[in-house]
Amino acid sequence: MTSVDLTALGERIERPDEVVGQTARAHLSRLTLPGDGLGRLGDLVVWLARTQGRSVPRPLEHVTFVVFAADHGVAAAQVSAWPADASRWIADRFVDGVAPASCQASRAGVPVRLVDVGLGRPSGRIDREDALSAEAVQQALAAGIATADQEIDGGAQLLVLGDLGVASTTPAAAVVGLLTRSDAAAVTGRGSGIDDGTWMRKAAAVRDAMRRGRPVLADHPALLATSGGADLAAITGFLLQAAARRTPVVLDGLVSSAAALLAHRVSFRAVDWWVAAHRSADPAHTMALDRLSLDPVLDLRLSLGEGVGALSVVPLLQVASSLLSDVRPWQPAPDGPASDTGDATVTAGPGDGREPG
Repeated sequence: MTSVDLTALGERIERPDEVVGQTARAHLSRLTLPGDGLGRLGDLVVWLARTQGRSVPRPLEHVTFVVFAADHGVAAAQVSAWPADASRWIADRFVDGVAPASCQASRAGVPVRLVDVGLGRPSGRIDREDALSAEAVQQALAAGIATADQEIDGGAQLLVLGDLGVASTTPAAAVVGLLTRSDAAAVTGRGSGIDDGTWMRKAAAVRDAMRRGRPVLADHPALLATSGGADLAAITGFLLQAAARRTPVVLDGLVSSAAALLAHRVSFRAVDWWVAAHRSADPAHTMALDRLSLDPVLDLRLSLGEGVGALSVVPLLQVASSLLSDVRPWQPAPDGPASDTGDATVTAGPGDGREPG
């Protein structure tokens, strides 16, 4: 098969339009008093304007939720509260529409796509052996790229990431530890709600995976092969291709952020196409977001991954996408602003409901 040239892919990525963002910010300042009254919601308006290349963003009507699923051999080291073979059962819940994230997506009218890149085909146990062969890494990268192309060609304006797989936070923590040069214990979290004994086994597995990955740190496919997994590789390809095709992506928890950290090393410009949905309870997630300089929209302290946090910001993004097109600029009443002791009066659009601050 043809190898994915990550360097060439990274070189195709350009930053979103900064001039358009400045224009959107100026438009936004005429909607509220004070000018930054919308806080992070205003930041999301500007981010969407930049990624769409329009000073007044189009409303988000075509959002797609993509979940990458894979099994991990390191689950055999008893690093998770879930049984090693539970990934398929979790995936079936997604397909049946009864998983938390699939219920969220259904309520929001967002279609769900589950991409199987390794269910029933566990990666190698990364504390003892490579996760993937070089060929398997290329296949996973290509699957992520193809998935991004298919969704974008299908009209997706916004891509929302999720991931699924028992023990997936173990290789993700190892990748974050390597890329941030952090200690294994510092990046090892409680994941699925593990007890102290399980945490010690997980920290040891992360430590050994980091030791094995350190010699190939500068070689991105080799790092994915040594200490990563099929889901991390697929998400890395997905993120880079989405950025190359100028399509914004909502990151979820540790796994998608670990892949984003790796994609960022391929192209530092790619990060401008992503928004961090939330900050989870996992310490490695915070480390990854800090290294990416991404300020999460929400801080829900979630331990559950699978896209729950990412989907939680979709309604906010949908509101943000329509603010500049739907809300009229405020104007003082014809007689001028009220005195300091009186009631202030403004003329606003129908249903605006704002009060002067």
